[in-house]
Amino acid sequence: MNSRNSDFLQTTLGRTGRRVFRLGLGALYRPGERAVREGIEAGINFLLWHFTDTQMTRALREVLPAQREKLVIAAGCTNLGEWFLRRGVESALRRLRTDYVDVFLIGWVGTGKLRPKSVEILQKYREEGRIRHIGISTHERKYAGELVRQGLLDVLMMRYNAAHRGAEQEIFPHLAASNPGVVSYTATRWTYLLRRPRGWPENGRVPTAGECYRFVLSNPHVHVCLTAPTSAEQLRENLEAVEHGPLDEGGMNFMREFGDAVHSQRRFFL
Repeated sequence: MNSRNSDFLQTTLGRTGRRVFRLGLGALYRPGERAVREGIEAGINFLLWHFTDTQMTRALREVLPAQREKLVIAAGCTNLGEWFLRRGVESALRRLRTDYVDVFLIGWVGTGKLRPKSVEILQKYREEGRIRHIGISTHERKYAGELVRQGLLDVLMMRYNAAHRGAEQEIFPHLAASNPGVVSYTATRWTYLLRRPRGWPENGRVPTAGECYRFVLSNPHVHVCLTAPTSAEQLRENLEAVEHGPLDEGGMNFMREFGDAVHSQRRFFL
């Protein structure tokens, strides 16, 4: 791997100060414990854990004692109130058998609905050292931009891909003020970017998953792009793809054009 591509694959997660591999890993699609371990061995160190994710739980219990300071573990809960928040933090600590979670995210945050009490609770956990950084996950880009301007977030997790590029106007211009870590997901737009949309030429090419990840990571405002493979083989393919580095101008233009074609195929839940 040349130095240019090495720089592409490593960055600092905003104001958290943590050095991260830019492809992060979630295991909700059950790629297997081996895949999780392989990912960590390959250098992936940002891992999104979910309480139903038994495969990652078992793998992390095994590797955390020796690699705790190397790994950035993110966990979270839905935005349903203080009881769920406390339960989410305590559950993550107990199930992973760790003294702290690196990033705790309040998920599914809608416009104007981040509860002040929830922020206070997380700030207290942070003061106690039980979590290190506070974040949210949201589709509401304008609201996320407001929170970023307020400097409230250590980490922002949000949707960004070739079909959903609104963050380029509504979030990215505000990042410099408070420098939160930015984690993106749905790089393939739930695989719709891997399919030929209506009206796309029959002989026109369709992106690979690797190109979708490289498109996202070619934007320097995104620190980590999550991948959720279904197998160890798929994870290896994704890792191999991002090692090629950022897309060139032609590749970026192709992804934008294809993304616009996919976005025009309206889906009520996307």
